Amino acid sequence: MESELITESQVQSVFTDISKIHIRDPSNYYVIPSVPGLAPNSVASAAWLSSEGEALFALPSASGGIFVLKLPPPDAPGSVSIVELKQSSVVQRFLTGWMPTAIRGDGGLSDVPVSLSVHCLDHDAFLFALCQDHKLRMWSYKDQMCLMVADLLEFMPTLVDFALTSAEIWALWHNEENQTVVKYINFEQNVAGQWNQVFVQPLPEEEVTVRHNQDPRETYLEYLFMPGQFSNAAIQKALQIFSQGTERHLDLTWDELRKEVTLAVESEFQGSVTEYECSPEEFWQLQVEFWSKFYACCLQYQEALSRPLALHLNPYTSMVCLLKKGSMSFLVPCSLVDHLYLLSNEHLLTEDDAAIFEDLEMSRDVVCLVQCLRLIGESISMEMAFIMEMACSRLQPPEKAAEQILEDLIANDTENVMEDIHSKLQEIRNPIHAIGLLIREMDYETDADMERAPHLALRMNLSQLFGSGTAAHVVCGGVAKISSIRFLICRDLLILQQLLLRLGDPMVLGGGQLFQSQQDLLHRTSPLLLSYFLIRWASQCLASDVPVDTLESNLQHLSVLELADTTALTPHKLVSGPQTIVELFFQEVARKHIISRLFLQPNTSLAETSLNWPHLITSIVADFLPLLWPSNSSFLFPECLMGSCQYTQLQEYIRLLQPWCHVNMGSCCFMMGRCYLVMGEGHKALDCFCQAASEVGREEFLDRLIQPEEGEVVSTPRLQYYNKVLRLLDMVGLPELVIQLATLAIMESADDWRSQATLRTCIFKHHLDLGHNSEAYVALTQNPDPGRQLDCLRQLVVVLCERSQLQDLVEFPYVNLHNEVVGIIESHARAVDLMTHNYYELLYAFHVYRHNYRKAGTVMFEYGMRLGREVRTLRGLQKQGNCFLAAINCLRLIRPEYAWIVQPASGAVYERPGASPKRSHDGECMAVPTTRQIEILELEDLERECLLARIRLTLVEHDVSAAAVAGNSTPEETVSLLVRAGLFDSAITLCQTFKLPLTPIFEGLTFKCIKLQLGGEEAQAKAWDWLAANQLSALVTTKESSATDEAWRLLSSYLERYPSQNSLYHRCVINKLLAHGIPLPNWLINSYKEVDAAELLRLYLNYDLLEEAVDLVLEYVDAVLGKGHQYFGIEVPLSPTSPTMWLPYTAIDQLLQALRESSANENSVVLYEKLNDRIEDYQQKVSTATVERLYCHP
Repeated sequence: MESELITESQVQSVFTDISKIHIRDPSNYYVIPSVPGLAPNSVASAAWLSSEGEALFALPSASGGIFVLKLPPPDAPGSVSIVELKQSSVVQRFLTGWMPTAIRGDGGLSDVPVSLSVHCLDHDAFLFALCQDHKLRMWSYKDQMCLMVADLLEFMPTLVDFALTSAEIWALWHNEENQTVVKYINFEQNVAGQWNQVFVQPLPEEEVTVRHNQDPRETYLEYLFMPGQFSNAAIQKALQIFSQGTERHLDLTWDELRKEVTLAVESEFQGSVTEYECSPEEFWQLQVEFWSKFYACCLQYQEALSRPLALHLNPYTSMVCLLKKGSMSFLVPCSLVDHLYLLSNEHLLTEDDAAIFEDLEMSRDVVCLVQCLRLIGESISMEMAFIMEMACSRLQPPEKAAEQILEDLIANDTENVMEDIHSKLQEIRNPIHAIGLLIREMDYETDADMERAPHLALRMNLSQLFGSGTAAHVVCGGVAKISSIRFLICRDLLILQQLLLRLGDPMVLGGGQLFQSQQDLLHRTSPLLLSYFLIRWASQCLASDVPVDTLESNLQHLSVLELADTTALTPHKLVSGPQTIVELFFQEVARKHIISRLFLQPNTSLAETSLNWPHLITSIVADFLPLLWPSNSSFLFPECLMGSCQYTQLQEYIRLLQPWCHVNMGSCCFMMGRCYLVMGEGHKALDCFCQAASEVGREEFLDRLIQPEEGEVVSTPRLQYYNKVLRLLDMVGLPELVIQLATLAIMESADDWRSQATLRTCIFKHHLDLGHNSEAYVALTQNPDPGRQLDCLRQLVVVLCERSQLQDLVEFPYVNLHNEVVGIIESHARAVDLMTHNYYELLYAFHVYRHNYRKAGTVMFEYGMRLGREVRTLRGLQKQGNCFLAAINCLRLIRPEYAWIVQPASGAVYERPGASPKRSHDGECMAVPTTRQIEILELEDLERECLLARIRLTLVEHDVSAAAVAGNSTPEETVSLLVRAGLFDSAITLCQTFKLPLTPIFEGLTFKCIKLQLGGEEAQAKAWDWLAANQLSALVTTKESSATDEAWRLLSSYLERYPSQNSLYHRCVINKLLAHGIPLPNWLINSYKEVDAAELLRLYLNYDLLEEAVDLVLEYVDAVLGKGHQYFGIEVPLSPTSPTMWLPYTAIDQLLQALRESSANENSVVLYEKLNDRIEDYQQKVSTATVERLYCHP
């Protein structure tokens, strides 16, 4: 059916048939009377036809009311009537009495309507009058009374403050919904005079949704303490009210406040639970009830503190601030994409396309695209939004989540939103191009690497710019806002792209656009969404306070990695609010980079301009986002987290990043390894370090990590990386992991023998530390560097000796290293304390294990000699004896012709590897003697040394004080020590072994007898000790026998047991006694008379014992003559047939002479006569015997 076309010239006017005659007809007009009169300066009016065809006109009256003129129908007779609608005084008083001022009508000129409108209903007409007092009044024409008065100011935002510049007007309102409204208008750029909307920070959600699988406490705490939601002051005031004012909570840190809130709510909750048992559902519901109560209290105070008070506009920097009751907000420019997405629909429709892009068609496409995104975003429920949040958090593909959300939108589309979107898509000329343009506007990926910041000390006026906590909060708050908005844009864009793929309409896709192009855009949008999700998460993730010991440990780790220039977080209390990791990064690292980039780089626009706030904050945020952008090569953000000990946050950051971001993969693996290392998960750390090795040489952070030290031999990049990680693992104290990584690194160093040697040494060291002795030995033998191999061998010997793991040390084969290990053990044996270390015993076992008994004997003999010289203690002498016994056993195990050793030089200086050269007093190096006399010791020599050692030990066991001199004493010296100690049996054995005379023994024993004879009871008591140490045949300990008697008996037994040539021992004993004036005991006289009476006579004469000498001569003469001859050893007395006999005439003559010289002494005269007579008698008898013999033997 075709529609009828009517041209504009064919349309007739309602006044077509009106002429002057009709106008002058009295029924068609009426003159307004002077009473009540028309209100001046008012153009308001209203007209309508009644159901009876009457014409009615409403006009404002001069008295402040409304008068209505009613004209009769044109074809009916009647007169004009006038009715004035005005409140009477009675009605006025009545309304005033019961109506509030806001809705009652007040008389006066303020009642004059400025606008009139009429609405007819059920034979009545209702007049609506907007009056000068901002009140809307509704009148009933039929009843001629005011039915309603409404104050329109209650339905309009309240103007709080405004600010003016030469080009802008800024205004601040507060509406009836307690929302802050800020708008501005720029007359230079906005020709239409349209106000621009400012998107202010909204209040927190009125209700918190708690799922049944969530803990109410954790959910509410997360909302309450999420950065940017509630201020510290609001929570503290709510806590004060909730705790009923019992405690005051002032200056609490964010963590302390969180604990206090938890304690307060949980205390209230526990106090209200009266039943002992309740179901989990009831318990959960009660928790939600109490936490929601506290949340509502916090929300009330946050709303009060967020109430706007004034606007502040700085005319010099163009900074606009919003002053609130409890805080201050800074207004920052909004980017184009965010601006379009946040605009309301009515403002978006009136947006100037030319202000978006130069291409008007592209601008319209983008606006339509944003409208489609707005339609999708407004249709998404909380459950649908949660699907995308969980997909990003759980590392699931966002495309799948977008597809699921789209299916839910289509299934629940009750308002035909999909049709509206499809209709709007039809208006987009090139959707693929528009989507690509939107993606490019939101993508912060840069191709060039961002240079590291120079030091800001060059510009002192810039060193503090944006360095305060407030500035960091503003910048990072802007980043958080941008990331939150753009996450929603990317989410909605991803859903829209899934819709486009589902529609598959060529008309929608822009006339033959390839399906592949849409797929490419889909895969570009997904990383974009994940990037903003990651930045949004980081903007909400709180930094942790770090203890001092953790900081110090971290600095040690960084110094090993040579990354210690990274600024570390200092421990502090966060009083005003929490600090996010993005704020931490901005303050510690990013700010310096951004400021230097903006002001210190040549040819920068900001360097020549003033500090204009909109331009500056926009530039800083624009430069800050690339530093946070995951797909850029800059790795400053994770590096800052590592340097600031934010390990838990860094782990979560890498977890969210790794599955989809393929930039800095190796650096992320290294960072994750550092986190695992700190958390005590070493094996996981090692896996991460090994994964990172494949990216060495490709990433900037890893390249800085492997920079060689000054003087360090440069190897391959991967080996340098392994070297750094090995140092780190070594410092942490994970030897097993060091071994694993070093073993892996050896495969990379097949052609580098220096690196091989270093790694083998590392493996050896840590195997040895772990007690893996066999593995350590294998690593030692595989070391290609002889010098390092010798060092390792030396360390192996020392460590195993210290651990007393000597069996392993002895049983290792030491292929091609036998002489080296012997030299090492010998040098250590000769260089260290003998009683602390047992290197000699180790060397002895080493040689015995290899059946080299002569060297084993040599070692033990040298050990024994040094013990005697250096360890003069009882224990040292005990070990010395055992050493000599071991040496003897070794020589007895080999053939007699080879049973000899070389005598070690006494006091020899052994040359040790690495020892400094000996110098003379003038500093010249002294020549070391290369030759010395060699002395061969056979088995008999060793046995004598063993006996000497055993006797020394006996001496020291008897007298410990003798140890200081007995340890290295000669046999002669040892005999003297034994005699002094009273060990005469041992002394005699030693003398017999070394063929020494026994004279010192007899002299010493004689002297002890003298002391005992002259000493008292104390000397007698002490003598029993040394007497018991000597083996008497029958020791008598009866009361009649004294120590003195036993000593004399011991001396007598020795004289009998050990005869000497020429009675040497008797003579020395008698000599000793006479020298001390001790009378000779009869047994000694009798014993010596029998041996050598003539010598006894001479001894008497020597000591002037004339009377004893006379008695001896008289007895001697009698014995010769046959009286008691057996007591003088005379077998046959004097007779003609006896052998020739003689008397000591010389001594007798000396005795006679001495008696003559002492003739003054009567006794001497008697003795002289007596002796002389006897000699004469003897001579006569000798003469007779001689004659008889001559006759008998002619």
